[in-house]
Amino acid sequence: MFLNFSLKKQGVLGMNSRNLDYIFSANDRRLYTLVDDKLNTKTLAEENGIKMPKTYGIISYQDEIKKLAEMLEGYEEFVVKPAKGSGGGGILVVTGRTKEKSGEKFLRAGGQEISPAALRYHIGNILGGLYALGGVRDRAIIEQRVDNIPLFRSLSGQGVPDIRLLVYRGVPVMGMLRLPTVKSRGRANLHTGGVGIGFCLKTGVTTQALWKNRYVTHHPDTRRQLSGLKIPQWRAVMETAAKAGEMTGLGYLGADIVIDRRHGPMLLELNARPGIAIQTANRTGLKPRLEAVDRDLHLLKTAEDKIAYAAENFAAE
Repeated sequence: MFLNFSLKKQGVLGMNSRNLDYIFSANDRRLYTLVDDKLNTKTLAEENGIKMPKTYGIISYQDEIKKLAEMLEGYEEFVVKPAKGSGGGGILVVTGRTKEKSGEKFLRAGGQEISPAALRYHIGNILGGLYALGGVRDRAIIEQRVDNIPLFRSLSGQGVPDIRLLVYRGVPVMGMLRLPTVKSRGRANLHTGGVGIGFCLKTGVTTQALWKNRYVTHHPDTRRQLSGLKIPQWRAVMETAAKAGEMTGLGYLGADIVIDRRHGPMLLELNARPGIAIQTANRTGLKPRLEAVDRDLHLLKTAEDKIAYAAENFAAE
């Protein structure tokens, strides 16, 4: 399905090579905590002038759940997420509230209702490590819900699209726009049913789309065409990814970026072990791009150099 030629000839990076040749060699394990814990990422981003969704509250212990109503006072929309979660697990998006005779209910991104008791139970599961890497004890973050730009709202209908950029040695080398679907329940992750769309690193224009391991031309829910779309504020998106790569000290990582209607591009989270399906979405192998960066890195002195290099060398054909 990927291409008519052998994967090796196309320079497709396999999981073993990703782990041994790039993650293991480029990522110091002592730095993983900077990205595996979203609260650490938020602190680091603030120190480096990178915008992230605003934090409304943090719950670290079970007895703090009793203060949830007070913490949420004045917020109609918010997101609850585990600090150490991965793959979108445990993220709950609230888009509003409703008053009923039986009491107040929260509205989820897909339109479903959730009671305050169910929300407290969900947070308790987060603290217990249900969604954390390795099942360790965790903290729950309550943060600002991203206000989608009109283009993304019309494309996905629900949830928050994000832009995954794979950054190697500070150079953006490949990216995809990820769109939520009804099947993914408002999450943008491909393994939950989200749509992945490849794009050109020079222009930010989308090329082809992948959904449920097959190529599609239109969004499965909204029926919007997915190729030929220009991602807004493209330069700022690339700059955010490059800065994120530099600030962590990690040589190989995925940067997930959202575009807020009022605040522009914001870093959502970082991943020290980004998946390799991004190649399928772009119909292009990663290996030649990574090798090119290794070859030319000595010529790239600044973040500006690295962004310009990516635009010149990794544009879509």
